[in-house]
Amino acid sequence: MTSSPAEAGAAIRLAGLRRRFATGTVALDDVSLAVAPGEIFGIVGRSGAGKSTLIRTVNLLERPDSGTVEVLGQDMLALDDAGLRAARRGIGMVFQHFNLLSSRTVAANIAFPLEVAGLPRAERERRVAELLPLVGLAEKRDNYPAQLSGGQKQRVGIARALASRPRVLLCDEATSALDPETTADILRLIRDLRDRLDLTVLLITHEMAVVKAICDRVAVMEAGRVIEQGRVFDVFTRPQAATTRAFVAEVIGHAVPPGTVARLPEPGPGEARRLLQVLFAGPSSTRSVVSEASRRFDLDLNIVSGRIDEIGGEPFGIMALAAYGPAERIEAATGWMRGLGLDVTPLSPEAMATVQEAA
Repeated sequence: MTSSPAEAGAAIRLAGLRRRFATGTVALDDVSLAVAPGEIFGIVGRSGAGKSTLIRTVNLLERPDSGTVEVLGQDMLALDDAGLRAARRGIGMVFQHFNLLSSRTVAANIAFPLEVAGLPRAERERRVAELLPLVGLAEKRDNYPAQLSGGQKQRVGIARALASRPRVLLCDEATSALDPETTADILRLIRDLRDRLDLTVLLITHEMAVVKAICDRVAVMEAGRVIEQGRVFDVFTRPQAATTRAFVAEVIGHAVPPGTVARLPEPGPGEARRLLQVLFAGPSSTRSVVSEASRRFDLDLNIVSGRIDEIGGEPFGIMALAAYGPAERIEAATGWMRGLGLDVTPLSPEAMATVQEAA
C-alpha cells in the first residue's frame, strides 16, 4: 500500500519534513514522499491537514524547519538566492484563486514571469503565442481577467505557470473555486499537458473525486502527517485509515444505504443471517460471483446494494450482501470468495448502523 518510485529516480523527493509555526501549530510532522517523473501525484486532506504547507516547501515558498527537499536532483535547501531563483524557473505553480493581474490582458499576464526574468520582448511574445492555443485561449489574448469565466482565468494561470518551460507543475487547490463541469475541463487540460509536455505534477486537493479523476498515486494527510499513500486504485479499493475510508466514501458511497438493516427479513428456522461487504477488483469485478456462490453452497444471497466503477482504466465493484443459510455454509462461501482474491468483510448490524449514521 506504500509503493513508491525508486528514490534515485524521483522528480520530487521530500524526506523527514517538519514545520512548526510561531503559533505552535505543527503543520508538517516527519513527512516523506517521492514523486516519479511524469507522474500526477495527489495530496488530499481536510482543511488544516498541512497539505498547502507541504506543497509550498517544494519550491521553498515555505521553508521546513528540518528535512530534505530535492527537485529534479537538486537539493533545494542548499541553494543560494541566485540558485533558488534559477531552480524555481523549473517549477511552475497554479493557485486556487488564479492570482491574475487585473490591469493586464491575458497575454500580458502569461508573459509576466518572463518579464520579471528579464527575457526580451520578442521572446516573451513568441512564448505567449505558443501557450495561448495550448490552453485553449487563442481568441482571448487581449481580454482582461474581468472578462473571463473562472475556468478561463485558471487556464491563464496554468499558461503563466508554464511560461518558463518548467518540468514540475505544482497545483495548489487549482479547481476548488470552480464548478464541477469546469473542474472536469481543467483536470483534463492538466492531464493533457502532462502528457504533451512530459511534466511531473504534484496536486493538492480536499476532494477525493479530483484524485480519482486524474492522479496516478495519492498521499492522505491528517494533522501534518501522511497517514496513507499508494496507487490511487489501491487506496480507493483497500483504504486502511479511517480518514481515507471517509474520503473514499464521499466518492463511491457507502456499501450499505441508510435504512437497509431494518428492512432485511429475519432468518428462518435453522438459518443464520450474515451481512457481508464484498470488494471486487480487477478480473473478479466482472465474474458472476454471487450466483456462483449461491449455487455452490446452496445459500440465499440477497444483494443489498452494489456499484461498479473504474479508476485509471481498472474496474472495481463494491457490494453488500445478506447471506441466509446454515452458518457453516456461509463461512465456506466467504472463504471461497476470499480464495478468488475478493475482500470480504463481515458487517454486524451494529457496524452497519454506524456506517449509516456516518452517511
